[in-house]
Amino acid sequence: MVALDGPSGTGKTTVARRLAQRLGAGYLDTGAMYRAVTVAALRSGADLSDGEALATVAAKADVVVGTDPCSPSVKLGEEDVSAEIRGEQVTASVSAVAAVPAVRERLVTLQRELIAAGLESAGGMVVEGRDIGAVVVPDAGLKVFLTADPDVRAARRAAQDSAAGRPAEQASVRAAVDRRDRLDSTRAVNPMRPAEDAVHLDTSELDIEQVVTALLELLSQRDLLDTTGAPQ
Repeated sequence: MVALDGPSGTGKTTVARRLAQRLGAGYLDTGAMYRAVTVAALRSGADLSDGEALATVAAKADVVVGTDPCSPSVKLGEEDVSAEIRGEQVTASVSAVAAVPAVRERLVTLQRELIAAGLESAGGMVVEGRDIGAVVVPDAGLKVFLTADPDVRAARRAAQDSAAGRPAEQASVRAAVDRRDRLDSTRAVNPMRPAEDAVHLDTSELDIEQVVTALLELLSQRDLLDTTGAPQ
């Protein structure tokens, strides 16, 4: 079980998927789950400052997340919302939704269920988010907190948005990244923070393959790979 935490723009999602593919493990993007609930909240017209309303939305939302790293999916019921969750409005709103204690409680329960199922079916899981090692799976065999220089992170995020056809002006992206960091790290419940025993890995000057290699080395050093190469 590998827990990858850290802010946006550190390469977390791409690294987690590639590592899971390399290991033949399952993959879970917990941030996508909060974004899916945010889509449900925006569609419902809920007041994003009303915690009770957002808790009701989360309780009713049928969030379905695929754990295959080769074809991850995010659905609300039968509807694929994988593209919608990456939109500008969702990105600007997700921190408010994720800060609600009842929303976090609901999704952490679901995340743990998905992780347990993935461990049983695939034999290993790579899970990414902002509170995985500290809250969701504190007994993960390897906990890593990815970091990177803020300007590097903003440039990466802008490149991702541009590639996906979304507006991407680096100054505004940097402002959005800083805002998200501030909101996620200062929320009252389960703020973004590294687990006490997490390994800190700065990806500023590393490409994706170099980060994956570093993670594989950490797993090997800790004797956390079984005979099939899956994380224990």
